[in-house]
Amino acid sequence: MKEILLKTEKLSKSYSSGGALQHVLKNIDLQLYKGDFTVIMGASGAGKSTLLYALSGMDTPSLGTIAFKDEVISDLSSDKLAVFRREHCGFVFQQIYLIDGMSVMDNVLSVGLLVNKDKKALVKQAEELFKAVGISEETQKKFPGQLSGGEAQRVGIVRGLINSPKILFADEPTGALNSKTGLDVLDVLTKFNEEGQSVVMVTHDMRSARRGNRILYLKDGIILGECNLGPYKDDDMERNEKLSAFLSEMGW
Repeated sequence: MKEILLKTEKLSKSYSSGGALQHVLKNIDLQLYKGDFTVIMGASGAGKSTLLYALSGMDTPSLGTIAFKDEVISDLSSDKLAVFRREHCGFVFQQIYLIDGMSVMDNVLSVGLLVNKDKKALVKQAEELFKAVGISEETQKKFPGQLSGGEAQRVGIVRGLINSPKILFADEPTGALNSKTGLDVLDVLTKFNEEGQSVVMVTHDMRSARRGNRILYLKDGIILGECNLGPYKDDDMERNEKLSAFLSEMGW
């Protein structure tokens, strides 16, 4: 039986807008498992990113609970949530948010040093991750403005993994990339997942969704359906057809 990493019970999130209350997430019961590549899909406004931010401790629910293993994190203070995120979560965003005045290596180390004060060990770990994603030693010395979009996102993945997170959260990681570069980034995420890294990814792109073994479809703040695809295989037509049929059934 798979280990449960995150569990929600009646997770709800509402915002006040123009004097009216908007219910973005509605009573979501969900379990996320160790080693899974979970993909969250749905139309614009369905609540995908809101769910991702709640699960990762970047936002707090209006109602309900979120538990990481046996610890209820939805009740933590903002300071303790920050510690939780640093120690257990990694993040990859569509907008990569690298610091312009720092080298590629220093961008990664600045995150790692928040958790691991052994800089020598941290540099070694960063170098291994850079090698795994195809970032050369020369590129590690560059500044963000000197990188291509694909290089920058691969640096973003290294930054997200530097603290050996229990879960890597990715919000539209290929949304700003061209087709070829996006595939390269997906290959990197798939590689780490195959090595045991748990991934939760929001996407509106079917090509990206194919990489997941578990697809959750959100509509109007609820999980409308779920599709289990099994381990990823390239050029798997049966996988493509199963995902297409599921998304069609969901009204995607």
